[in-house]
Amino acid sequence: MRVALVSETWAPEINGVAHTLDHLAHHLVTRNVSLQLVRPRPRHGGREGRAERDMQVRAFSLPGYADVNVGLPAWRRLSRLWQESRPDVIYIATEGPLGWAALITARHLSIPVVGGFHTNFDQYATNYHLRWASGIVGAGLRYFHNRCQMTLVPTRAQAERLYKRGFQRVNVLGRGIDAQRFSPAQRDARLRTQWGVDTDQPVVLYAGRLAAEKNTPLLVRTLRAMQEAHPGLRAVVVGDGPERQHLEHQLPEAIFTGFLSGETLARHYASADMFLFPSHSETYGNVVPEAMASGLPVVAFDQAAASELIADGREGRLIEATNDDAFVQAAVDLYRHSDARSRIGIAAREKVANQSWNVIGEHFLTYLIMATQESPYAISSPGHV
Repeated sequence: MRVALVSETWAPEINGVAHTLDHLAHHLVTRNVSLQLVRPRPRHGGREGRAERDMQVRAFSLPGYADVNVGLPAWRRLSRLWQESRPDVIYIATEGPLGWAALITARHLSIPVVGGFHTNFDQYATNYHLRWASGIVGAGLRYFHNRCQMTLVPTRAQAERLYKRGFQRVNVLGRGIDAQRFSPAQRDARLRTQWGVDTDQPVVLYAGRLAAEKNTPLLVRTLRAMQEAHPGLRAVVVGDGPERQHLEHQLPEAIFTGFLSGETLARHYASADMFLFPSHSETYGNVVPEAMASGLPVVAFDQAAASELIADGREGRLIEATNDDAFVQAAVDLYRHSDARSRIGIAAREKVANQSWNVIGEHFLTYLIMATQESPYAISSPGHV
């Protein structure tokens, strides 16, 4: 089978889309799929993306968001590539200029397309004070995905929301977790010493992009409330983005690490004691199962991965999506009760420990094969999220 993956982002960039695609591409290669990759040219180099052919296009950075690359359309190169080396199916992960060009070219050449709904760009418009554009962006996303053979989303709740908004042929493809890498066994006493905490002092962790769409004002408010209630609190913030300098000014006692990956990231998770995730804009949120697999109780809103994986009070604290006050209070209370943190962390680990990327990758391949059939239909989730 010949598959083309089109994405505006790819490893070594650190974000949920690149992380997911890296795992899916790895699985396709292990299944002897012939893989093409179409992506923007990496600014700082990077591995070749597991593909037999790696077409790299010129790119530009988004204004005010320099660490996000967007690929230029490259219509002629795409057409030439797919006429010379025609894939059986194309997976488009992003709806930027490169993604649109790939969709139009594929339809012109009658190549089946599967779309991935990885990012709530219509929600981002609101986060960046462009609420007036949210409806326009949403309509554009619907137009894009309804011209695909099918669209894959990470949760059942997301599929239901898109159906209600007029999206067609939406199916669920969950996310996996490497539960050997992300594990309580990665807890590192030397790292905690570097943080300036002793064995019994709880550490609160946040991991993710430091940007407006992650609801960073609530992160600041929550950590300040926790600091007031528990003056010895130590907070560690993993990630980077346009809000970092502002957050460092607002949270001078916190430790800011920048982006981390691999074993270093796993040690940071496991060496903390609870995890905050205040985002309202996630389609999934890979950091939630990573924290859970590391044995951390999670405080998050009732949406995306948290909604699928957490029962309130069992694997974490699950807060009504519009109740910021309840989020703050839940975090303050959980920090106070060490027995509850320990019990919830154990349950969180158990919930995600068997959620393998190999299973998710096999479901992905099944969907790609379905799309090559003459009349693909939406099917229900295989039951893994």
